[in-house]
Parts: sequence; C-alpha cells; structure tokens
Amino acid sequence: MSDQTLPQAPEKSLSPETPGAGLTRRRLLGTAGATGLVVGAAGAAAGYAAAPTQATPLSSIGSGQEMFHVKHQPGITQGLQARGHLVAFDLAAGAGRKESAALLRRWSETARRLMAGEAAKDDDTDVARDAGPSSLTITFGFGHSFFARTGLEKQRPLALDPLPDFSSDQLDRSRSNGDLWVQIGANDALVAFHALRAIQKDAGSAARVRWQMNGFNRTPGATAHPMTARNLMGQVDGTRNPKPTEADFAKRIFVPESGSNDPAWMANGSYAVVRRIRMLLDDWEQLSAGAQEQVIGRRKSDGAPLTGGTETTEMDLEKTDANGDLVVPINAHARITRPDQNGGAAMLRRPFSYHDGIDADGVPDAGLLFVCWQADPLRGFVTVQRKLDRGDALSKFIRHESSGLFAVPGGAAEGEYVGQRLLEG
Repeated sequence: MSDQTLPQAPEKSLSPETPGAGLTRRRLLGTAGATGLVVGAAGAAAGYAAAPTQATPLSSIGSGQEMFHVKHQPGITQGLQARGHLVAFDLAAGAGRKESAALLRRWSETARRLMAGEAAKDDDTDVARDAGPSSLTITFGFGHSFFARTGLEKQRPLALDPLPDFSSDQLDRSRSNGDLWVQIGANDALVAFHALRAIQKDAGSAARVRWQMNGFNRTPGATAHPMTARNLMGQVDGTRNPKPTEADFAKRIFVPESGSNDPAWMANGSYAVVRRIRMLLDDWEQLSAGAQEQVIGRRKSDGAPLTGGTETTEMDLEKTDANGDLVVPINAHARITRPDQNGGAAMLRRPFSYHDGIDADGVPDAGLLFVCWQADPLRGFVTVQRKLDRGDALSKFIRHESSGLFAVPGGAAEGEYVGQRLLEG
C-alpha cells in the first residue's frame, strides 16, 4: 500500500430524476460531454449489447467503453473499476512459442470484441448479453518463466529479474508468478466475469490457470462527487499517485520507444508488480481512529495530512506538537512512501480490494490486490518496499501472501495482437 494518488476518472452519476426511469437518449446525449461517455458504444455490438428501441437505454455505467488498439495497453491509466479479476496461466507441457503466439492472437481478438460490447467469437456464454461494455479492460503480461518455456531467453528484459525477498513476505508460491498474466476490470461484475470465462476458454490446451484472484472497488457514481478511493481499513488510499498530467509521468510509468535498456518489443509497455496483501482487520479495528491516523499519517475522515489542510495539502514533515514530537510520526506509512523520501521513486497504483471469506482461525481473509505500474520495478516498487521493510508502522497490520512481476508490452496496433513483436520478432 502506498500514499501515491490514483488518477481516477470522474465518477459518473445519474441525474437525480425519478428512480428507475432510466436514461432517455436526450439525457444520455446531454450528459455525454460532462461524463466522458462513449454514446455509440452499444451500437458497435448491434444484435448483442444494443437494446431494442422500445427498451430503456443503457445507463452511463454500461455505456462506458475503452479502446483495445491503443499506444499503452488498456487497464493501466484508467480510473478504478468496480470489479476485477487477476489470473495467471502456465503454459501446458509441450506448448512453446508457436502455441503462445496462437493463444495471444485468440486472446487479443477476444479482448477487442468484448471491450467493444460484442459477443465472443466462438461459443459465447451470453452472460453479458444484456449489458454494454461497462468500461471493460483486458491487459496481458509475461512472467519471468515464460521466456525459457518459449526459447526466448535472449528477449527477456533485465527488469524482469525476480523481486528480492522482504521481511514482511509470507508468500504462497503456488499463488505467485506464472508464465502469463491477465488483468480484467469492468464496472459491472457480470461483464467482468464474462470476460474471465472467455479468456479461460480461449486458453484451451495451450495453458492452464495457475492462480486467480477476484477483487472489487467502489462503483463509479456511488459518491456525491469524485473522490479518492477507500480501502478495507477505511482509509483514503492513493492520495499521491502520479497523475498523467505530470510532465514526467510517462517517463516514470512507461518504457520509452528508444534510449532504454529494455528490448524493443517492450516499447510503450510497463512492468506490473502484483501482490496479495492481507489486512489483519481484527487487529486494525481494535485501534482507535486516532491511533489508526498515527499509523498512516493522515486523517481518516478526509485523507488530509495530520499537519493540516485538505487531502492534497503538502505534508509538513518537520512540524512538531506542543511536546516537541513530530506530528506525522517518523514511521508513519504516508511519510515513508513519499517519492521525495525515496529518491523520486514512483509507481502508479491501481489496486482492487478483496474478501475471500473467513479462514480456519475465524478471521477475515480480506485485503488488497495490489497492482502497481512502473517503467523500472527496481526504481519503483523495490525502492519503496525496501524502505517500508525497515520500519513502516503499518507493517504489523498487513501480510504479503503472494507476489508476481510481469512485463506488459505496449498496446497492439490495428491488425496486431499483444506480444506479436516478441513472438514473431
């Protein structure tokens, strides 16, 4: 977990009109400019997602559409989505480069169709038939082991070297890493599940699921105005995430087209660190709100620093109280994770919360599916995590239970599939 702000797209709220009345075409068109709707999204799926003329039109949430053929793969810079699935695959015995190329071709075509609100090409399950695209994104990445399995070791990036061990790690190796990784996000749970099943079916005999994790976030439009998300500890989480409007955003998050040590096929790509971080909620919830704020370094009510102001006010790291003690404790999570306390290290955090029921000890198995993006994981995640490992007050309330690092190539151009420049280069 980190104190960096997530660049969230404005949440889309329906007009305060009669509940259940739905959106007329006039209302939908009238709000498109303000909410960033893609009004024609349902039309791309004629006969599948588009509603009959006599039916109530899709809401703003269902109409949202993200593009597949883009410079950077979808699912990186978009705002938080209400539902997510993270799934890793291992190639089947005997499957290599040829089978991987065919699989990525199938996956890319399925992603393109589903993100447009269309049915899967073969044997669609009809789970999402009544819905629009719902801002669906599908993102693909390669793990360290993929390159040996396909004879492409010389194309494996140095940045994909395994992450170091950390003192807070209690990793389940069976739920870590993998040859291939897929991230699915949408603002409707059925749309996300539909994509998950299609991706799993497409794997066929070429790959098998290694692990799967399911997450969620607040649904866009659930709050009165756009705001930074909260995690399952109740904290405003992601205040200092780098923003696409910042001058050095692309340099920090994406591999450049030239001038880096990465192989050419990673141009415009990024590296995803994926961690299942369990929150020890029974212990955390025994703390008073004030004690929780001392652990984080921010007010629980609105995310503002303990030194005063609003959520976006710069934290005064030197401010002391009447007793001469630092207002923001030296081991506060928000202090330790600041980029200016880590040599400028930054990562774009885009997590999901998760809750997998109650474990055998009667405590909740819940926390954060941490996903962060950076051009160089050594300068991003590893730098910050090493600092946290040395004395983060939050560490006694969380446990890192699984981990993965994946190379996520740039987006596929028209007529290409994701990873084509690696597999056919």
